Amino acid sequence: MCSRVAIIYNDPLPSRYEVMGEAQAVLGVLDVVQAVRQALIELDYEAMLVALAPPLEAVREKLKELKTDLVFNLFEGFDGRPETEAVVAGMLSELGLVYTGCSATALSLALDKARTKALLEAHGLATPRYQVLTPETVDEFHLELPCIVKPCAEDASHGLSEDSVVTDFASLAREVSHISQFFDGRALVEEFVDGREFNITVLGNNELAVLPVTEIIYSLPVGMPKILTFSAKWEPESLYFESSRPVCPAEIDADTRHRIERTAMSVFRLLGSSGCARVDFRMSGDGTPKIIDVNPNPDLSPDYGAALQARAAGMGYAQLVERIVQLALERARVETRNKTRGRRR
Repeated sequence: MCSRVAIIYNDPLPSRYEVMGEAQAVLGVLDVVQAVRQALIELDYEAMLVALAPPLEAVREKLKELKTDLVFNLFEGFDGRPETEAVVAGMLSELGLVYTGCSATALSLALDKARTKALLEAHGLATPRYQVLTPETVDEFHLELPCIVKPCAEDASHGLSEDSVVTDFASLAREVSHISQFFDGRALVEEFVDGREFNITVLGNNELAVLPVTEIIYSLPVGMPKILTFSAKWEPESLYFESSRPVCPAEIDADTRHRIERTAMSVFRLLGSSGCARVDFRMSGDGTPKIIDVNPNPDLSPDYGAALQARAAGMGYAQLVERIVQLALERARVETRNKTRGRRR
């Protein structure tokens, strides 16, 4: 029986994001923490908050001391180091703690966007053509313009702005230099797909279910690229925020919906996801939904993303939180059973 739940999250600390003016995403986790805590209390769980801060050795000691039946994992990495999200999930596994969401392996793979895209391509799943470039290798560019330039290993739209979509070599070189300077020395360059944008959340472990598809509707002035920039997600006073609206369920035909659902579940399995993940798509000119991002342990803000889709499916926020908890317990039971069988052999 599960009665005590520890909610772990990254304690917002000064980081490189402040230098870039992108600290809002780091602070945004606190709103989700409080929403999840309130939902757990409504569900009659004893919920405690556990803020994590570097160094990693201190994190391990803090996790070791937890007296809990389950860890609700809202940790997204600290100190401008998104790779630590997977490290902490690995610690949870090593310590034998039951926790929500995806494993370290899935989190690490999805964070490496180029590696993920290579895996998608290898399994015949449609994703925009891409290159990984640095200022030193930008002359090797061979894709079709326009392109979008992104960090290779970030989430929460860090590094994405109106300038991220480039239409000539000079702007490409400028953006590759900018992204390389602030994000790990490399830039992911993709051919820009300027069609309708959709996302969908997958829930499950072995047996999967999908929530209704969301479409992002843009009402931007002519000439502004239709993308979910950092400001579209985190700056309510910005034009991008005001002009980017999620609509769920999306107004699409049954065939398109089924293609998005089937593809999302294939991606979920391919990356070894568990619990909850979101897959983002752009529709190409020939009607193919192309995968533009994969988000294990997606944002659980009460009014956006997975929560918005759950509501469209008739599921309240507390019910969504409960489903994520139950999936974690289910996975733990299966893992325990498999270990027991292994010892018997």
